[in-house]
Amino acid sequence: MSSGRTVAEALAEGPLLLDGGLSNQLEAQGCDLSDALWSARLLADAPEQIEAAHLAYLRAGAQVLITSGYQATFEGSAHRGIGPERARALLARSVELARRAAGASR
Repeated sequence: MSSGRTVAEALAEGPLLLDGGLSNQLEAQGCDLSDALWSARLLADAPEQIEAAHLAYLRAGAQVLITSGYQATFEGSAHRGIGPERARALLARSVELARRAAGASR
């Protein structure tokens, strides 16, 4: 959003495409993303890493956070033996971690 527009102004103009490069930040933090669910695996195994990545973006000046649930699909989770209830909980955790990081940065 280098044009100086606010998020609200950009959204009023139509869909807003976001890509935060979360995997790059997680790798910079030393996370192993070689798993098929890569960052989604961290929701279960190391949620503090996801929150730390959000905080790193906020410290760098980000005004928008994206959740880390894009790999945490029901289908992908099922291939790893994760049932629908646990998959739903992991998706909810991805939102919770972003919200917690946003609150901590204020």
